[in-house]
Amino acid sequence: MINNQHSRARLVSPANILPFILITSLFFMWGLANNMTDTLLAAFKRIMSMSDTRTSLIQISCYGLGYFIFALPAAIYIKKFSYKSGVLLGLGLYLIGCLLFFPAKLTGNYFHFLGALWILFGGLSVLETAANPYIIAMGDEESGTRRLNLAQSFNPLGSISGVVISQVFILSQLNTASESERMAMNPDQLNIIKAGELNAVTTTYVSIGLLLFVLWLLIYITRMPKASDQGVKVDLKATLRRLIGNRSYVMGVIAQFFYVGAQIGVWSFTIRYAMSSLNLENIHLSAGKTPEQVAAGYYIAALILFASSRFIFTFLMRYIKPIKLLIFASIMAIICTVIVIFGNGMTGVIALVFISMFMSLMFPTIFGIGVSGLGEDRKIGGSGHIMAIVGGAIITALQGQVSDLTGSIHLAYFVPLACFVYIAFYALSNSLKTK
Repeated sequence: MINNQHSRARLVSPANILPFILITSLFFMWGLANNMTDTLLAAFKRIMSMSDTRTSLIQISCYGLGYFIFALPAAIYIKKFSYKSGVLLGLGLYLIGCLLFFPAKLTGNYFHFLGALWILFGGLSVLETAANPYIIAMGDEESGTRRLNLAQSFNPLGSISGVVISQVFILSQLNTASESERMAMNPDQLNIIKAGELNAVTTTYVSIGLLLFVLWLLIYITRMPKASDQGVKVDLKATLRRLIGNRSYVMGVIAQFFYVGAQIGVWSFTIRYAMSSLNLENIHLSAGKTPEQVAAGYYIAALILFASSRFIFTFLMRYIKPIKLLIFASIMAIICTVIVIFGNGMTGVIALVFISMFMSLMFPTIFGIGVSGLGEDRKIGGSGHIMAIVGGAIITALQGQVSDLTGSIHLAYFVPLACFVYIAFYALSNSLKTK
C-alpha cells in the first residue's frame, strides 16, 4: 500500500513554479464558474417560476453542449499548437461568455442566458482539456496524479468562492415572494422584480469577465514550458483507434462520465434537498433571508469539506496508492448516499454534505490513472475525460426528472448512487489488474 517511489518524485521544478501557479489559478476560476452556475438553478427557478426539469436545461447547456462539443476540437488545437494557446483560447471564451450576460439581461430571455452559458462553458472545456494534462506534463509522470490532485485542490476553493459570491450578490437579491405570490402579481409589478433579480445575476458575471481579462493578459506575457509536441501532424483516426482499443482507458472515461454526473447532481440539488428535508419553506427565517439563501449554507459547508479533503487526499498519496484511496472513497460515497435517500431532517443533510468529502479525489485520480501510459496519445486521450463531463448534463437532467416524477428529491439521489457503484467497480477492477 505504501508508494515510496511516488513520494520521492519532485512535484514541480523551480523553473516551472510561476507557470504552475498561473495554470493552477485556472482550476480556481473554473471552479468559481461551475458552482455559480449550480446556484443559478435555484435562482432561475425562483426568478422565472420553472420546474426542476426546465432549470436543468442550464446544466444541459453547460455540460452537454459546452463541455462535450468543445473538448475534442480543443485537444486537436492544443496538439497542433501548444498548451498555452489552448489556455488562452479557453480563457478568452470564458470571459466572452461572462460579458454576454449583459445583452441577455436586456432581452430577459432565458434561452439567451443559456447561450451565454454555452460559450462560457465551451471556454471551460478548452481550459480543462489544456490544463489537466499540462499539469501532469510539468514534471515526472510518476508524480503526475499527485501533482494534478494538488492543482485540483484549488478548484473547490474557487467553488466555495463561487457559492459565496452567488449567495451575497445573487441569492440575497432575490425577492422573497413565493411562486404562488408571483402568479398573483400584475405583470408590471412582476417585471420590476424580475429585472432587479436579473440585474444582480448580470452584474456579477460581467465583473468576473473583467477580472478574467486581467488573468488572460498575465498568462499571455508569461513564458510557459513547451511540454507539447507542437507542430506534430495530428493523426486523429489512428489515435482514436488506439484509445478505443484500450479497455482500461475506455472504462476510465465511463467512470469519469458517472463521476461528473454524480458530482453535479449531488451539488445541483443540495439546496433543494436541504430546503425539503429541513422544511425551510414553512418555518420562520431571519428577516430578509430566503429559504434558498439559508440552504446554500449547507452547500458551502459541503464545498469547504470537499476542498479540505482534496488537500488531505493529496498528502495521503505520498504513502497510499491513488487507486486504493479511490476504492475507499467510492465505497464511503455509496454509504452516505444511501443515508441521504432513506434519511430525513438533519441526518440526511449531514450525509449529503459528507458525500463531498469522498468525491474530492475522484476527478483528478480517475483522470490521472486514465491517461497514465498513453504517451503521445495523452492530449487526445485527455479530451475524452473532458468530454465525459457531459455526464453533468445527462445525469443531472435524469435526476431532475426523477424528482419531478416522484415528487421526492430524496428518491432522486438513487441516480448518483448508481454512479458511485460504477466508480467503485472501476476502482476495484483496476486495482486487481495492477496487482
